[in-house]
Amino acid sequence: MRARLPRSGTTPGGHQPRFEGFDVLSQADAWDPVTAGVVLRRVGPPPPIRYFSPTEEATARALLDLILDQHEEPRIPVLEMVDARLAELQTDGWHYADLPPDPEAWSQTLAALDQDAHHTHGRGFAECDRDQQAGMLQAVLDLGSEIWHGMRAERVWSLWYRYACAAFYAHPWAWNEIGFPGPAYPRGYKNAGINTLEPFEQPDQRPIDPVEHPGDQPLDQAGDHHNDHQDEEAGR
Repeated sequence: MRARLPRSGTTPGGHQPRFEGFDVLSQADAWDPVTAGVVLRRVGPPPPIRYFSPTEEATARALLDLILDQHEEPRIPVLEMVDARLAELQTDGWHYADLPPDPEAWSQTLAALDQDAHHTHGRGFAECDRDQQAGMLQAVLDLGSEIWHGMRAERVWSLWYRYACAAFYAHPWAWNEIGFPGPAYPRGYKNAGINTLEPFEQPDQRPIDPVEHPGDQPLDQAGDHHNDHQDEEAGR
């Protein structure tokens, strides 16, 4: 007899769910035991920090929270997930030729970010307020292919962003937020196509872009233009 699995329906920050009543953990009985074990461990207590130093941990936590806009509890433990990858050398299997291997690159870029904070604001990055932190990150992003502390800024941003997003969207709470019902194995999916749902999926109750863009029209006024845009995006 299989043990009772936990249920939560938790979303990052405890925001109102877009997929009302959806809880990806309710699908765990459809996964094979190994897959279920991997996923369920992600909602357990986060692992201890093993790679980052205390200063790096504080800087990286502030950096990742800002990139992912995680400022309210419950937070996905992205910092701990990134740290575990670096401690166990679970990298992407490649790195830019003009950057050191990922663990060393993380240490170097966090030290550089902290150096910028001390130079500009007289304190470490983690001690700066959110607007100050955002300004420093925007400065790195705006540099593009230019050099930042001896490294191409776009490479640094790619390093941070890849690890942040890979950790965030590997967590069941993020799956609840986007209505993703989890691994397809061994059950699979049969209803392929745009706006077609499986019986275990929930429709989006608030189908709006949470990010405001200049010139956007409300969905109820966008008409066919919005539908064309959705089709184009889905086809990418």
